[in-house]
Amino acid sequence: MERNSCTPDLLKEGGDEFSDISLRPLDLSDIDDFMVWATDAEVARFCTWEPYSNKEDALNYIKNFVLPHPWFRAVCLNNRPIGAVSVTKNSGSDIGRGELGYVLASQYWGKGFATKAVKLVAKTIFIEWPHLKRLEALVDVQNGGSQRVLEKAGFEREGVLRKYYMLKGKSRDMVMFSLLSTDPQI
Repeated sequence: MERNSCTPDLLKEGGDEFSDISLRPLDLSDIDDFMVWATDAEVARFCTWEPYSNKEDALNYIKNFVLPHPWFRAVCLNNRPIGAVSVTKNSGSDIGRGELGYVLASQYWGKGFATKAVKLVAKTIFIEWPHLKRLEALVDVQNGGSQRVLEKAGFEREGVLRKYYMLKGKSRDMVMFSLLSTDPQI
């Protein structure tokens, strides 16, 4: 896909709410923008990865993980990547569930951009993947900002999963959020 391609018209409906934020495939040509958030230790704090220290490793990640991923998008402000969002589908008897993940450059935190991006995902993922019945997100209990993003985007907080996840060598409590295909879209 071209670097300048924008979010489909479906994601632009409804006036100005989403006009400044769009989603599109992340491309190798986005490496400089990717490095802004991927090298930031504060951004990586609740992520499974450590901050990148060089472009070569980041390019390999984009080539080997991002490009083949079935649903990985750049979160763009005026078509310039400021973060990323992905939905990872499950298989077998869990085929109806997908896991949402997102990351945003720290200078854009607290401005509503992550909430807008998550709303865009919610608006399209159940259409693009009709087999999907449930979109879920696991958030570290200490990551209040990400919890607020999901709540504002219409996700339901289901509960805390104690000592559920090993993150950077430590057992972490995680909050489970979900959005069902039958839930009203905010």
